Amino acid sequence: MLRALTNVLRLPRPWSPLRTRSCVSHRPTGDPEIQVRALTGRDQGITEILMNRPSARNALGNVLVSELLEALAQLREDQQVRVLLFRSGVKGVFCAGADLKEREQMSEAEVEIFVQRLRGLMNEIASSAVMGLIETTRGLLPGAGGTQRLPRCLGVALAKELIFTGRRLSGAQAHALGLVNHAVSQNEEGNAAYHRARELAQEILPQVDIASGMAIEGLCYAQNIPTQDRLEGMAAFREKRPPRFVGK
Repeated sequence: MLRALTNVLRLPRPWSPLRTRSCVSHRPTGDPEIQVRALTGRDQGITEILMNRPSARNALGNVLVSELLEALAQLREDQQVRVLLFRSGVKGVFCAGADLKEREQMSEAEVEIFVQRLRGLMNEIASSAVMGLIETTRGLLPGAGGTQRLPRCLGVALAKELIFTGRRLSGAQAHALGLVNHAVSQNEEGNAAYHRARELAQEILPQVDIASGMAIEGLCYAQNIPTQDRLEGMAAFREKRPPRFVGK
């Protein structure tokens, strides 16, 4: 059986729960659906987010989404975090997609609010440039932005086919389509994808962090601001003509 790894995502301290705001979905007190921990030693700089909602196969309900948003908000400010791994605490599944049982109990207004928050979560993850681990590909969630992201990844025709058929893909199929970066054969422990993701995270660790990268970009752009060519480029764009650069 194959497991898949997908795009790279970024984001303490043995597994620790996060406090959440009150939400529509319910869970037993003291049983958080999201836990985070920072690795140590040679893995220092890698943080793991564990999704642990076994009763619903990690389906995206109100509590899980709230805790994920809070985790990302908190860890975004952590200067020590270089790479984030998303993991599942539920054996055999990464995330079952939307929690349709919970969605069915929501009013139309609650559904609209929840979907907006879910889109915000997907955008946050997509823009974080972090390491994301997906242990199984369960399909798409068009209501959370899939209708916009998938065509940009695969092209309109193939995106329509997958969305309209609701086809479930194996890790190998997702890899063949280019939806995920890697597909690995499963091991006896059932965590082959996690080990591959951790190897990739270790490879990313020594590279330039986002803060340093942005600082370098700022210095380079600052050198470009006073040049004649920058002004010429903007003038050419405004006048709809080819630019005439002079190297100054």
